[in-house]
Amino acid sequence: MAYDDLRSLLRALEREGDLKRIKVEVDPYLEIGEIVDRVQKAGGPALLFEKVKGSSMPLAMNVFGTDRRLLKALGLKSYGEISDKIGGLLKPELPHGFVGVREAFGKLGAMTHVPPKKVKSDHAPVQEVVLRGDDVDLDALPALFTWPQDGGSFFNLGLTHTKHPETGIRNLGLYRLQRHDKRTIGMHWQIHKDSRNHYQVAARRGERLPVAIAFGCPPAVTYASTAPLPGDIDEYLFAGFIAGKRIEMVDCKTVPLQVPAQAEVVIEGWLEPGEMLPEGPFGDHTGFYTPQEPFPALKIDCVTMRKRPLLQSIVVGRPPTEDGPLGRATERFFLPLLKIIIPDIVDYHLPEAGGFHNCAIVSIDKKYPKHAQKVMHAVWGAHMMSLTKLIVVVDADCDVHDLHEVAWRALGNTDYARDLTVVEGPVDHLDHASYQQFWGGKAGIDATKKWPEEGYTRDGGWPDMVLSDPDTAAKVDRRWKEYGL
Repeated sequence: MAYDDLRSLLRALEREGDLKRIKVEVDPYLEIGEIVDRVQKAGGPALLFEKVKGSSMPLAMNVFGTDRRLLKALGLKSYGEISDKIGGLLKPELPHGFVGVREAFGKLGAMTHVPPKKVKSDHAPVQEVVLRGDDVDLDALPALFTWPQDGGSFFNLGLTHTKHPETGIRNLGLYRLQRHDKRTIGMHWQIHKDSRNHYQVAARRGERLPVAIAFGCPPAVTYASTAPLPGDIDEYLFAGFIAGKRIEMVDCKTVPLQVPAQAEVVIEGWLEPGEMLPEGPFGDHTGFYTPQEPFPALKIDCVTMRKRPLLQSIVVGRPPTEDGPLGRATERFFLPLLKIIIPDIVDYHLPEAGGFHNCAIVSIDKKYPKHAQKVMHAVWGAHMMSLTKLIVVVDADCDVHDLHEVAWRALGNTDYARDLTVVEGPVDHLDHASYQQFWGGKAGIDATKKWPEEGYTRDGGWPDMVLSDPDTAAKVDRRWKEYGL
């Protein structure tokens, strides 16, 4: 099972030699970011900075920086455990499309019995200390100024809780948070995000929106905040499913929301309609700076925490970063659900170098002419995969995770006059390559074997791939040691 809280995971990592304590004082202005970026790109350990300049709180970094650590945090031996579990629960077959996805999650919830569990305030570790009003000082929390052109100091792993003003459905999201002053935070939720929709609905009704942001949460909850779930699916239900147990929740002190009882720090506040401040620039997970834009400014009324709290954050920037394992988990976990929407798919891969949304490699068992183009358009219609800028479709015998093989197929099997599909559509809020914000050009590459019905009428038909003679290959396997190689 997954770890109940962050600190128990850190203790386990330290016992295994996979956590390094940094005992000297370090500066959150550029220095910590430089250290963490070097360590995570080298595949190094989790880091615990014990003396962060300007703060008494230790700072945990690179906690999910390798697949091994993320799997350990979630209590898994492989990402396939969750995808297989989901796939098993979805049988017999459910209806396809988004109706099938919602029925699938309903079935998951009914069969796993892991809805959140409410605990009393006096039993919640995260409310051992309560600060209100003028006692609130966000400068006491170690925010990071990571890259030279950043517009300020940011909290990069604060889990943002909101609820829809009309339906009451809650959302848990992960957005960067700029610290403007001792009691104000900038909320960088993007145009396609559910929390932004909650804020817009509240503003239209002339109401302020309650917000709670939790730091240092149980690992399954932190992961669930990154998962691309439909807006009416509860992230805490999904976190409980992954963790294999109920997530303990507690009512906030000043806003009508619930947060993880085992979190380290929670900040509570209200967003007034129309109150915005410039946010950014920020060195984002794309590896490029995103520009300054106006975003809602959250005024903090209350901070609750453990008696000796620690904070968790991440460094993003040019890949690979800590985003990698989180993205790979999502890729694997959601394959069975993606197959409900697009049953044609055999497997898919979202390369980290593309930020997990710029490129999707999809394999299919091709059954009819232009099948690849049908799948491209289905992917562009599948929830958050609508933001994918490049789709490469290959045959089922291609390993989508072997980028060398994919490149060989894509570069060799394509007549760009016929096999390249170019469209326009929505792109990620952070995309800097589109000539205008929020939408731009996209492409699909059909790298499958072409059929006569698709216009490939050359003599002899599509050529066979070069492969070893099976009997000779087996013979060489048997005699390999004899060769002295």
